[in-house]
Amino acid sequence: MNKPTSALVLFSGGQDSTTCLASALKRFRHVETLGFDYGQRHKVELEARQNVLSAIRRQFPQWSDRLGDDHMIDLGVLGEISDTALTREDAITEGENGLPSTFVPGRNLIFLTMAAALGWRRGISVLIGGMCETDYSGYPDCRRDTIDAQQKALALGMDKTITIETPLMWLDKAETWQLAKDLGGQALVDIIVDDSHTCYLGERGRKHDWGYGCGKCPACELRASGYRKWQERFQ
Repeated sequence: MNKPTSALVLFSGGQDSTTCLASALKRFRHVETLGFDYGQRHKVELEARQNVLSAIRRQFPQWSDRLGDDHMIDLGVLGEISDTALTREDAITEGENGLPSTFVPGRNLIFLTMAAALGWRRGISVLIGGMCETDYSGYPDCRRDTIDAQQKALALGMDKTITIETPLMWLDKAETWQLAKDLGGQALVDIIVDDSHTCYLGERGRKHDWGYGCGKCPACELRASGYRKWQERFQ
């Protein structure tokens, strides 16, 4: 069986998906990207996506020819049926079930299903996502067990081999920073700091050493603490 030469990256424009994109560009001859507009509170990430893609094409000409089409899927219905702090102007808290109020039920399951359907049309069987259960916000759809079950269901439902890769699954955030450095040097780290977006509140007015954000939401805290640990552990 021939080894796949193409991949489709679930690309939000954040730190994790940018690192996954770089990983794919190092390993595959053709890479396409997919984003989702689901009524997210931090919709500024949709602009960040384009900024990151432009910066990668500019800073890494050796990857530019491998970077193919970018796709955007409108999943506004997901935001309409979700009552979470990621799709509403609600406080970010932890619920009685132990899940953060930023958890959007079914989000990654829907994302992967849409990605597989797009991959079918584009002739791509490898899907790549930034899900991680080492340093994560408690989302059950980020666990590898969930991804494995989804991979099996998609393969059965489409009657073809589908592979879902999660390069960050067993890395903490400090190791994710280091992976970016290993993949693209300081230039890629600078793109992540300057152009990617993670903050749940969509804050782009204040720049920290780890990038833009409010500095207080869970996404910012995780990114910032990972950056500090990376500096202490690897630099």
